[in-house]
Amino acid sequence: MKKAIQLLGMFSIVLFVSCSGSDGVNGANGLDGEVIVGETYEIDNIDFSASSNVVRFTFPQEIVNGDAVLVYRLEEIVDGLDVWEPLPTATVFFDGGGYLQYRFNYTIGDVDIIVESDDLTLADDEFMLNQIFRIIVVPSDLLNSIDTSDINFVMAELGINQDHIQTIDMSIQK
Repeated sequence: MKKAIQLLGMFSIVLFVSCSGSDGVNGANGLDGEVIVGETYEIDNIDFSASSNVVRFTFPQEIVNGDAVLVYRLEEIVDGLDVWEPLPTATVFFDGGGYLQYRFNYTIGDVDIIVESDDLTLADDEFMLNQIFRIIVVPSDLLNSIDTSDINFVMAELGINQDHIQTIDMSIQK
């Protein structure tokens, strides 16, 4: 019995030491050094139309079941800085009547980005053509600890920089 307790104690020590980084702090996924937690994709050149209001992006590999997906739309560029809005976006009401809204849904294999309106023929090209979206996959256990309304904060918290973003040109995919 004494040997079993000693063996259990040694196993516990090995387990705890192997899961910590070189500075004694656990790294993401038990690894040392920089580890990118969230996969990030920038989807460029999306064109919507009255007859085609959904664009599907298929993940290169399935995401972990239980991970969360965040989607942001490039609303504008101000003084050289990107302004990203989280989806679902606030509803845009047109002067002549009607509305437009972007939203999304996802599975572990893909994301559908959807533009909805009571009449998509009323939407200007600025809302329908050459749209750019960012998709960030976030481990669900981190989701409650970050402000998802600010894409820059999300990327900083996940250790994502411009070098980690995979850009997909949807005009090539057609």
